[in-house]
Amino acid sequence: MSTWRELILEHMKEVGESPVDVVGCTLTEAELDIDFSRGYGGSEGKAFTLWTERRVYFPAVYDGAEWVGSAPRNPCDEATEHQGGQ
Repeated sequence: MSTWRELILEHMKEVGESPVDVVGCTLTEAELDIDFSRGYGGSEGKAFTLWTERRVYFPAVYDGAEWVGSAPRNPCDEATEHQGGQ
C-alpha cells in the first residue's frame, strides 16, 4: 500500500524539490494520505495535479501500476521522458 504523499515526496527528492516548494495541489491533505494499492491491475489512486514554481506533478500509470511523474512548469532544455510505459 502507498499514498500519493509518499510517492510525491519520493519523486520530489529525485528532482531536487521538497514540500516547501508546493504552490498548489488538487488533493486535500486527507486525500494525500489515502492508502491505495499501486500494483498492477486497476488504477486506484485519485487523479491529481500538484504545482511547484519549477514543476507540475501528476499520476502516471501502466497496466494499473501507478507512480508520480512530473514535467517542467516552464520552457527549458529538459526533455520529458515517456510517461505510462516505464
